[in-house]
Amino acid sequence: MNLDEATRSKIEQQITGNKVVLYMKGTPQQPMCGFSAKTVGMVSELVADFVTVDVLADQAIREGIKVYGNWPTIPQLYVDGELVGGCDIITEMYNSGELHVLMGAAKPDRTPPTVTITDQAAENIRAGMQGHEALVLHMSVDAEWRPSFVLEPPADGDIISTANGIELHFDLPSAQRAQGAMIDWVDAVDGSGLDVSLPAAPVPIKRLQPDQLKGMIEAGTAPLIVDVRSIDDRQKMPPISGAIGLDKDSLAELQSRPKDTTIVFVCNVGNSSMGAAEHFRKLGFSDVYNLEGGMQAWQQLG
Repeated sequence: MNLDEATRSKIEQQITGNKVVLYMKGTPQQPMCGFSAKTVGMVSELVADFVTVDVLADQAIREGIKVYGNWPTIPQLYVDGELVGGCDIITEMYNSGELHVLMGAAKPDRTPPTVTITDQAAENIRAGMQGHEALVLHMSVDAEWRPSFVLEPPADGDIISTANGIELHFDLPSAQRAQGAMIDWVDAVDGSGLDVSLPAAPVPIKRLQPDQLKGMIEAGTAPLIVDVRSIDDRQKMPPISGAIGLDKDSLAELQSRPKDTTIVFVCNVGNSSMGAAEHFRKLGFSDVYNLEGGMQAWQQLG
């Protein structure tokens, strides 16, 4: 495929005009594929100010960026005008600490997590590993805080923790999320299996009713209100008093705030704001709310 000059010029402006550019499917608030979600999550942890390009919104860019860098898949990360790679390479660099150095972030804490495995769980794990002596047990905890286990060969950069005679291998983000994990064995009606408790997991997004927010505002105890609607939508239906719009500049500023900042996210009906709230929850913000029913419910309240 040939890359037309208009598309090449647009890509070059994006890459040379910004230090960090991530070509992905979807947006940081609503990634549209698992690889994009994983990559934007890693980059977001290391740098607040970076540019994302949604390739699903521009077919010419979607195909053109593959030709431009001779890289066939999405996502793609560029730093200082140079192609770093896709999800697999970014993951390897993140686990090794290379990505931290590249982004100017502090080197990661590679301390093995403290994990507890009950006797029954350990017994069943050992039974399941019989006949697979060349493999090790990898425990993953993804960005949604969902734990999983797989038997695979050991990998360079694994973080290793031992509990109750069981050796567990982690990648860097999983090791950090698994701190304090309790692994048990449960027998249930729908089957038996490992049950994992993750005390490090952020608290769920809280739901705030319009009348509750109204009362907080009237009492002078209103939290930070973030309106994720488009500029057009905010013009059609004015934002709640004191709310800030969500754009590139405000996103970077918000992400730099203390993780215990109370934030209420608002959209038209409560769906897009939930996606934004989830993004901040994954970043470690512990007091995040979504306005139930969004601006439509707020307007009905009068």
